[in-house]
Amino acid sequence: QVQLVESGGGLVQAGGSLTLSCAASGSIFSILDMAWYRQAPGKQREMVATITSGGSISNADSVKGRFTISRDNAKNTVYLQMNSLKPEDTAVYYCKADILVTSYSRGYYWGQGTQVTVSS
Repeated sequence: QVQLVESGGGLVQAGGSLTLSCAASGSIFSILDMAWYRQAPGKQREMVATITSGGSISNADSVKGRFTISRDNAKNTVYLQMNSLKPEDTAVYYCKADILVTSYSRGYYWGQGTQVTVSS
């Protein structure tokens, strides 16, 4: 069984910063891509940033220059450093990981989500 547990959400004023963490645990052979998504009230879930096992990064245009994704492969953890936060960044943030449970068994796993609220 694989679990992803997020932490680091909260309430922050516009212009402030937060760092989210997501740790994977359980029966893990290898972690491939990791990513952060978010879902605001009444909107579809959207990709925020992704990072491959080799460190290649892709960001949504809305967060370029403000958010930084990183990972610690030794800790099976992905981070999202969020700077210059805006009220429109308010959402539930989810991490997602593409995980090899064995050398031949693979699946996508999601965390439970962490709320980020940015006040104006």
